[in-house]
Amino acid sequence: MSSSARRIDVHHHFVPPPYREVMARHGIQKVAGAELPTWSASDSLKVMDANAIETALLSISAPGVYFGDVDEACSLARSCNEYTARLAEQHPGRFGSFAVLPMPLTEHACHEAAYALDTLNADGVVLLGSTQGKFLGAPEFDELMAELDRRRAVVFLHPNLHESSEQLGLGAPGFLIEFLCDTTRAAVSLILSGTLERYPNIRWILAHAGGFLPYVAWRLSLANLLPQYTTSAPAGVLSYIRRFYFDTALSPAPFPQAALRELVEPSQILFGSDFPFAPAPVTTMQRVTLETSPIWGDDVRRGIDRRHALTLFPRFATAGESIINSATRDEGVLTSMKYAAANASVRLIDRLRNR
Repeated sequence: MSSSARRIDVHHHFVPPPYREVMARHGIQKVAGAELPTWSASDSLKVMDANAIETALLSISAPGVYFGDVDEACSLARSCNEYTARLAEQHPGRFGSFAVLPMPLTEHACHEAAYALDTLNADGVVLLGSTQGKFLGAPEFDELMAELDRRRAVVFLHPNLHESSEQLGLGAPGFLIEFLCDTTRAAVSLILSGTLERYPNIRWILAHAGGFLPYVAWRLSLANLLPQYTTSAPAGVLSYIRRFYFDTALSPAPFPQAALRELVEPSQILFGSDFPFAPAPVTTMQRVTLETSPIWGDDVRRGIDRRHALTLFPRFATAGESIINSATRDEGVLTSMKYAAANASVRLIDRLRNR
Protein backbone atom coordinates (compact mmCIF):
# COMPACT_ATOMS: atom_id res chain seq x y z
CA MET A 1 0.00 0.00 0.00
CA SER A 2 1.09 3.55 -0.73
CA SER A 3 0.84 4.88 2.83
CA SER A 4 0.07 3.83 6.39
CA ALA A 5 -3.52 5.13 6.32
CA ARG A 6 -4.99 1.58 6.15
CA ARG A 7 -8.37 2.89 5.07
CA ILE A 8 -11.63 0.99 5.41
CA ASP A 9 -13.81 1.58 2.36
CA VAL A 10 -17.48 1.10 3.25
CA HIS A 11 -18.75 1.92 -0.25
CA HIS A 12 -17.03 -0.45 -2.66
CA HIS A 13 -19.05 -2.38 -5.23
CA PHE A 14 -18.43 -5.65 -6.98
CA VAL A 15 -19.91 -7.20 -10.12
CA PRO A 16 -19.46 -10.97 -9.82
CA PRO A 17 -19.99 -13.23 -12.83
CA PRO A 18 -23.44 -14.49 -11.73
CA TYR A 19 -24.68 -10.91 -11.40
CA ARG A 20 -23.28 -9.82 -14.74
CA GLU A 21 -24.90 -12.84 -16.41
CA VAL A 22 -28.35 -12.03 -15.01
CA MET A 23 -28.01 -8.36 -15.92
CA ALA A 24 -27.09 -9.35 -19.48
CA ARG A 25 -30.02 -11.76 -19.68
CA HIS A 26 -32.35 -8.90 -18.79
CA GLY A 27 -30.64 -6.56 -21.24
CA ILE A 28 -29.39 -4.21 -18.52
CA GLN A 29 -26.16 -2.54 -19.57
CA LYS A 30 -26.36 0.64 -17.50
CA VAL A 31 -27.04 1.50 -13.86
CA ALA A 32 -28.68 4.91 -13.42
CA GLY A 33 -27.08 6.06 -16.66
CA ALA A 34 -23.62 4.69 -15.89
CA GLU A 35 -22.20 1.77 -17.83
CA LEU A 36 -22.05 -1.44 -15.82
CA PRO A 37 -18.30 -1.56 -15.16
CA THR A 38 -15.99 -4.47 -15.63
CA TRP A 39 -14.75 -5.80 -12.31
CA SER A 40 -12.52 -8.43 -10.78
CA ALA A 41 -11.09 -8.96 -7.33
CA SER A 42 -7.65 -8.08 -8.68
CA ASP A 43 -9.06 -4.78 -9.98
CA SER A 44 -10.28 -3.94 -6.50
CA LEU A 45 -7.02 -4.96 -4.85
CA LYS A 46 -5.04 -2.84 -7.29
CA VAL A 47 -7.02 0.33 -6.61
CA MET A 48 -7.04 -0.45 -2.89
CA ASP A 49 -3.26 -0.75 -2.76
CA ALA A 50 -2.85 2.46 -4.77
CA ASN A 51 -5.00 4.38 -2.27
CA ALA A 52 -3.97 2.81 1.04
CA ILE A 53 -7.29 1.00 1.41
CA GLU A 54 -6.69 -2.01 3.59
CA THR A 55 -10.27 -3.33 3.65
CA ALA A 56 -13.17 -2.91 1.24
CA LEU A 57 -16.70 -3.82 2.23
CA LEU A 58 -18.23 -5.16 -0.97
CA SER A 59 -21.81 -4.52 -1.99
CA ILE A 60 -24.09 -4.99 -4.98
CA SER A 61 -25.26 -1.67 -6.38
CA ALA A 62 -28.62 -0.75 -7.90
CA PRO A 63 -30.85 -2.20 -9.22
CA GLY A 64 -30.39 -5.08 -6.78
CA VAL A 65 -31.28 -8.67 -7.59
CA TYR A 66 -35.04 -8.68 -8.19
CA PHE A 67 -36.18 -8.44 -11.81
CA GLY A 68 -39.66 -9.92 -11.41
CA ASP A 69 -38.74 -13.57 -10.79
CA VAL A 70 -38.75 -14.59 -7.11
CA ASP A 71 -36.67 -17.75 -7.53
CA GLU A 72 -34.10 -15.92 -9.65
CA ALA A 73 -33.82 -13.14 -7.07
CA CYS A 74 -33.26 -15.55 -4.19
CA SER A 75 -30.75 -17.63 -6.14
CA LEU A 76 -28.85 -14.57 -7.34
CA ALA A 77 -28.67 -13.07 -3.84
CA ARG A 78 -27.31 -16.35 -2.49
CA SER A 79 -24.73 -16.63 -5.29
CA CYS A 80 -23.48 -13.07 -4.74
CA ASN A 81 -23.27 -13.49 -0.96
CA GLU A 82 -21.41 -16.78 -1.17
CA TYR A 83 -19.06 -15.23 -3.72
CA THR A 84 -18.05 -12.48 -1.28
CA ALA A 85 -17.66 -14.99 1.54
CA ARG A 86 -15.16 -16.92 -0.59
CA LEU A 87 -13.29 -13.71 -1.42
CA ALA A 88 -13.02 -12.87 2.25
CA GLU A 89 -11.53 -16.30 2.93
CA GLN A 90 -9.07 -16.00 0.05
CA HIS A 91 -7.93 -12.50 1.03
CA PRO A 92 -8.03 -12.26 4.84
CA GLY A 93 -8.54 -8.71 6.07
CA ARG A 94 -8.91 -7.25 2.58
CA PHE A 95 -12.60 -7.86 1.91
CA GLY A 96 -15.74 -7.68 3.98
CA SER A 97 -19.31 -7.69 2.71
CA PHE A 98 -22.76 -6.19 2.87
CA ALA A 99 -25.06 -9.04 1.90
CA VAL A 100 -27.59 -8.34 -0.83
CA LEU A 101 -31.17 -9.39 -0.09
CA PRO A 102 -34.01 -10.27 -2.50
CA MET A 103 -35.97 -7.09 -1.83
CA PRO A 104 -38.81 -6.18 -1.78
CA LEU A 105 -39.70 -9.79 -0.89
CA THR A 106 -39.71 -9.40 2.89
CA GLU A 107 -39.98 -13.05 3.92
CA HIS A 108 -37.23 -14.13 1.53
CA ALA A 109 -35.10 -11.13 2.55
CA CYS A 110 -35.36 -12.16 6.20
CA HIS A 111 -34.28 -15.68 5.35
CA GLU A 112 -31.28 -14.51 3.31
CA ALA A 113 -30.24 -11.97 5.95
CA ALA A 114 -30.17 -14.68 8.61
CA TYR A 115 -28.10 -16.98 6.40
CA ALA A 116 -25.67 -14.27 5.33
CA LEU A 117 -25.11 -12.87 8.82
CA ASP A 118 -25.06 -16.18 10.74
CA THR A 119 -23.49 -18.62 8.29
CA LEU A 120 -21.47 -16.47 5.88
CA ASN A 121 -20.41 -13.96 8.56
CA ALA A 122 -21.36 -10.96 6.44
CA ASP A 123 -20.57 -7.62 8.04
CA GLY A 124 -24.04 -6.24 7.36
CA VAL A 125 -26.57 -5.96 4.58
CA VAL A 126 -27.10 -3.53 1.72
CA LEU A 127 -30.61 -2.19 1.14
CA LEU A 128 -31.68 0.10 -1.68
CA GLY A 129 -33.54 3.25 -0.75
CA SER A 130 -36.42 2.04 -2.89
CA THR A 131 -37.18 -1.21 -4.69
CA GLN A 132 -40.01 -1.67 -7.17
CA GLY A 133 -41.31 1.74 -6.10
CA LYS A 134 -41.41 0.91 -2.37
CA PHE A 135 -39.26 2.98 -0.03
CA LEU A 136 -37.61 1.74 3.14
CA GLY A 137 -39.89 2.66 6.02
CA ALA A 138 -42.90 1.07 4.33
CA PRO A 139 -44.86 -1.12 6.79
CA GLU A 140 -44.42 -4.27 4.69
CA PHE A 141 -40.71 -4.21 5.61
CA ASP A 142 -41.30 -4.23 9.38
CA GLU A 143 -40.57 -7.96 9.69
CA LEU A 144 -37.15 -7.43 8.11
CA MET A 145 -36.48 -4.36 10.28
CA ALA A 146 -37.29 -6.38 13.39
CA GLU A 147 -34.91 -9.14 12.29
CA LEU A 148 -32.09 -6.66 11.62
CA ASP A 149 -32.78 -4.80 14.86
CA ARG A 150 -32.58 -8.02 16.87
CA ARG A 151 -29.17 -8.70 15.36
CA ARG A 152 -27.96 -5.09 15.78
CA ALA A 153 -27.10 -5.23 12.09
CA VAL A 154 -25.27 -2.63 10.07
CA VAL A 155 -27.27 -1.57 7.01
CA PHE A 156 -25.65 0.19 4.09
CA LEU A 157 -28.38 2.24 2.43
CA HIS A 158 -27.61 2.69 -1.25
CA PRO A 159 -29.82 4.59 -3.71
CA ASN A 160 -31.83 3.18 -6.55
CA LEU A 161 -33.79 4.87 -9.33
CA HIS A 162 -37.39 5.23 -8.21
CA GLU A 163 -39.98 4.84 -10.95
CA SER A 164 -40.97 8.51 -10.54
CA SER A 165 -37.37 9.54 -11.25
CA GLU A 166 -37.37 7.51 -14.44
CA GLN A 167 -40.48 9.34 -15.65
CA LEU A 168 -39.14 12.88 -15.24
CA GLY A 169 -37.40 13.09 -18.59
CA LEU A 170 -34.73 15.50 -17.34
CA GLY A 171 -32.11 14.11 -19.69
CA ALA A 172 -29.47 13.92 -16.96
CA PRO A 173 -28.20 10.46 -16.00
CA GLY A 174 -29.84 9.20 -12.84
CA PHE A 175 -26.63 8.95 -10.85
CA LEU A 176 -26.14 12.74 -10.99
CA ILE A 177 -29.28 13.84 -9.15
CA GLU A 178 -31.93 11.16 -8.80
CA PHE A 179 -29.73 8.78 -6.81
CA LEU A 180 -29.39 11.50 -4.19
CA CYS A 181 -33.16 11.97 -4.12
CA ASP A 182 -33.67 8.25 -3.49
CA THR A 183 -31.33 8.24 -0.49
CA THR A 184 -32.89 11.38 0.96
CA ARG A 185 -36.45 10.13 0.50
CA ALA A 186 -35.61 6.79 2.09
CA ALA A 187 -33.95 8.44 5.09
CA VAL A 188 -36.94 10.74 5.62
CA SER A 189 -39.30 7.77 5.28
CA LEU A 190 -37.36 5.81 7.89
CA ILE A 191 -37.67 8.74 10.31
CA LEU A 192 -41.27 9.83 9.77
CA SER A 193 -42.63 6.28 9.55
CA GLY A 194 -41.25 5.62 13.02
CA THR A 195 -38.90 2.89 11.77
CA LEU A 196 -35.85 4.43 13.47
CA GLU A 197 -37.83 4.86 16.69
CA ARG A 198 -39.15 1.28 16.70
CA TYR A 199 -35.89 -0.37 15.65
CA PRO A 200 -33.12 1.68 17.30
CA ASN A 201 -30.45 -1.04 17.21
CA ILE A 202 -29.95 -0.99 13.43
CA ARG A 203 -26.86 1.03 12.47
CA TRP A 204 -27.48 2.82 9.16
CA ILE A 205 -24.83 4.09 6.73
CA LEU A 206 -26.12 6.52 4.11
CA ALA A 207 -24.30 6.53 0.77
CA HIS A 208 -22.93 9.67 -0.88
CA ALA A 209 -22.92 11.81 2.29
CA GLY A 210 -26.64 11.24 2.72
CA GLY A 211 -27.79 12.73 -0.57
CA PHE A 212 -29.54 16.04 0.18
CA LEU A 213 -30.32 15.11 3.80
CA PRO A 214 -27.66 17.28 5.51
CA TYR A 215 -28.63 20.33 3.47
CA VAL A 216 -32.35 20.07 4.25
CA ALA A 217 -32.01 18.80 7.83
CA TRP A 218 -33.34 21.95 9.51
CA ARG A 219 -36.26 22.22 7.12
CA LEU A 220 -37.13 18.59 7.80
CA SER A 221 -37.07 19.30 11.53
CA LEU A 222 -40.20 21.41 11.02
CA ALA A 223 -42.00 18.07 11.03
CA ASN A 224 -41.60 18.32 14.82
CA LEU A 225 -44.43 20.88 14.69
CA LEU A 226 -46.81 18.48 12.98
CA PRO A 227 -48.91 16.42 15.41
CA GLN A 228 -48.99 13.33 13.19
CA TYR A 229 -45.27 12.79 13.86
CA THR A 230 -45.20 13.26 17.65
CA THR A 231 -45.55 9.49 18.10
CA SER A 232 -43.48 8.20 15.18
CA ALA A 233 -40.57 10.62 15.77
CA PRO A 234 -40.90 11.65 19.43
CA ALA A 235 -37.18 12.45 19.87
CA GLY A 236 -37.27 15.11 17.15
CA VAL A 237 -36.23 14.77 13.53
CA LEU A 238 -32.70 16.11 13.97
CA SER A 239 -32.04 13.52 16.67
CA TYR A 240 -32.82 10.72 14.23
CA ILE A 241 -30.81 12.29 11.41
CA ARG A 242 -27.80 12.38 13.71
CA ARG A 243 -28.04 8.64 14.26
CA PHE A 244 -27.08 7.94 10.66
CA TYR A 245 -23.53 7.33 9.52
CA PHE A 246 -22.53 9.04 6.27
CA ASP A 247 -19.94 7.86 3.76
CA THR A 248 -17.79 10.20 1.66
CA ALA A 249 -18.28 8.45 -1.70
CA LEU A 250 -18.40 11.01 -4.54
CA SER A 251 -18.82 13.67 -1.84
CA PRO A 252 -15.28 14.54 -0.65
CA ALA A 253 -15.41 18.26 -1.54
CA PRO A 254 -15.58 20.97 1.14
CA PHE A 255 -19.25 21.74 0.41
CA PRO A 256 -20.84 18.45 1.53
CA GLN A 257 -18.18 17.85 4.16
CA ALA A 258 -18.86 21.25 5.73
CA ALA A 259 -22.56 20.38 5.92
CA LEU A 260 -21.74 17.11 7.65
CA ARG A 261 -19.36 18.87 10.05
CA GLU A 262 -22.19 21.13 11.21
CA LEU A 263 -24.73 18.33 11.47
CA VAL A 264 -23.14 15.23 13.00
CA GLU A 265 -20.23 14.15 15.13
CA PRO A 266 -17.12 13.41 13.04
CA SER A 267 -17.32 9.82 14.30
CA GLN A 268 -20.41 9.38 12.06
CA ILE A 269 -18.40 9.96 8.86
CA LEU A 270 -16.76 7.04 7.01
CA PHE A 271 -14.55 6.71 3.96
CA GLY A 272 -16.19 5.47 0.75
CA SER A 273 -14.95 5.29 -2.83
CA ASP A 274 -17.83 3.94 -4.99
CA PHE A 275 -15.32 1.88 -6.99
CA PRO A 276 -15.67 0.59 -9.72
CA PHE A 277 -18.58 2.86 -10.69
CA ALA A 278 -16.13 5.58 -9.70
CA PRO A 279 -13.16 4.32 -11.76
CA ALA A 280 -9.62 4.19 -10.41
CA PRO A 281 -8.64 7.79 -11.34
CA VAL A 282 -11.81 9.14 -9.68
CA THR A 283 -11.15 7.05 -6.59
CA THR A 284 -7.68 8.57 -6.35
CA MET A 285 -9.09 12.05 -6.90
CA GLN A 286 -11.54 11.54 -4.03
CA ARG A 287 -8.81 10.31 -1.73
CA VAL A 288 -6.57 13.29 -2.51
CA THR A 289 -9.48 15.71 -2.07
CA LEU A 290 -10.12 14.35 1.42
CA GLU A 291 -6.43 14.35 2.31
CA THR A 292 -6.17 18.05 1.46
CA SER A 293 -9.59 19.09 2.76
CA PRO A 294 -9.66 22.34 4.76
CA ILE A 295 -12.71 21.03 6.61
CA TRP A 296 -10.98 18.37 8.69
CA GLY A 297 -7.84 18.28 10.77
CA ASP A 298 -5.41 15.37 10.67
CA ASP A 299 -6.96 13.52 13.60
CA VAL A 300 -10.49 13.58 12.14
CA ARG A 301 -9.14 12.56 8.74
CA ARG A 302 -7.52 9.53 10.33
CA GLY A 303 -10.85 8.74 11.94
CA ILE A 304 -12.70 9.02 8.63
CA ASP A 305 -10.09 6.83 6.97
CA ARG A 306 -10.32 4.01 9.49
CA ARG A 307 -11.10 4.50 13.18
CA HIS A 308 -14.74 5.50 12.81
CA ALA A 309 -15.49 2.38 10.78
CA LEU A 310 -13.95 0.16 13.44
CA THR A 311 -16.84 1.15 15.72
CA LEU A 312 -19.13 -0.72 13.35
CA PHE A 313 -16.68 -3.39 12.21
CA PRO A 314 -14.36 -4.16 15.15
CA ARG A 315 -13.26 -7.45 13.60
CA PHE A 316 -10.92 -5.49 11.32
CA ALA A 317 -9.03 -3.95 14.25
CA THR A 318 -5.49 -5.13 14.80
CA ALA A 319 -4.03 -6.08 18.16
CA GLY A 320 -3.86 -3.05 20.41
CA GLU A 321 -5.80 -0.80 18.05
CA SER A 322 -8.23 1.45 19.90
CA ILE A 323 -11.89 1.54 18.95
CA ILE A 324 -14.00 4.63 19.49
CA ASN A 325 -17.11 3.93 21.51
CA SER A 326 -20.19 4.61 19.44
CA ALA A 327 -22.33 7.53 20.50
CA THR A 328 -25.05 6.64 22.97
CA ARG A 329 -28.62 6.77 21.77
CA ASP A 330 -30.02 7.33 25.25
CA GLU A 331 -31.53 10.80 25.04
CA GLY A 332 -31.46 11.13 28.81
CA VAL A 333 -34.22 12.09 31.21
CA LEU A 334 -34.02 15.84 30.61
CA THR A 335 -34.05 15.45 26.84
CA SER A 336 -36.97 13.04 26.99
CA MET A 337 -38.87 15.49 29.20
CA LYS A 338 -38.09 18.30 26.75
CA TYR A 339 -39.51 16.39 23.80
CA ALA A 340 -42.52 15.25 25.80
CA ALA A 341 -43.29 18.87 26.66
CA ALA A 342 -42.74 19.96 23.05
CA ASN A 343 -45.04 17.23 21.76
CA ALA A 344 -47.73 18.25 24.23
CA SER A 345 -47.42 21.84 23.02
CA VAL A 346 -47.77 20.74 19.41
CA ARG A 347 -50.95 18.85 20.19
CA LEU A 348 -52.35 21.80 22.13
CA ILE A 349 -51.57 24.27 19.34
CA ASP A 350 -53.13 21.94 16.80
CA ARG A 351 -56.34 21.65 18.85
CA LEU A 352 -56.56 25.43 19.25
CA ARG A 353 -55.91 25.99 15.55
CA ASN A 354 -58.72 23.64 14.57
CA ARG A 355 -61.36 24.98 16.98
